[in-house]
Amino acid sequence: MTAPDPALKLASHVRAALADGPFPPAGGWTHMGAVLCDAVFQSGLRCEAVVRLRIVVLQAAWPDSHAVTGFRARLATEDLGTVLRLANARKPAMVTALAEHLALAEVDTRDHLRAWLEEEAHRSGLCAVHGVGAKTVDHLGSLAGRSGVAVDVHLRVFARGAGVEVTEYAQLREVYEQAADHLGHDRGGLEHAV
Repeated sequence: MTAPDPALKLASHVRAALADGPFPPAGGWTHMGAVLCDAVFQSGLRCEAVVRLRIVVLQAAWPDSHAVTGFRARLATEDLGTVLRLANARKPAMVTALAEHLALAEVDTRDHLRAWLEEEAHRSGLCAVHGVGAKTVDHLGSLAGRSGVAVDVHLRVFARGAGVEVTEYAQLREVYEQAADHLGHDRGGLEHAV
């Protein structure tokens, strides 16, 4: 007797825990400063209570940062950590490095970023930015409007609750994507629902 397919186990658990949806995608941001900050700040911080509030502040303070060029111009003259009241300089430095990487790749807008991230080489290249890993790249894609899954602690706990034993990041992301496809849900929408 073979073990049940992990994606089917997860799909069954989704139905039992979350019903049949629909699960609309989260949407993301159109402001590139917001996209880059959200992608970096989400790690280890509470989304609604901390990250989202800071992103709203950023968009109000730097309305001319809808493109990477405008965001980099602000970064050159103002301190991101001060604007967002961040005590730790590590995350603002990661945001700056990510903006520099995208500028070198001539990626300026959210739509361009979404299309650019379709190339696996571009996604892999982002991991060369200090502190950026697969989850940050996947979250960046979601914020730019790609339908995908960024596996975080919540998704790992949910998968364990389904009896899914997969722990490697890329494999668990694939299990979620297959479960979403099997159920007929948007991949990013399923991630957001979980």
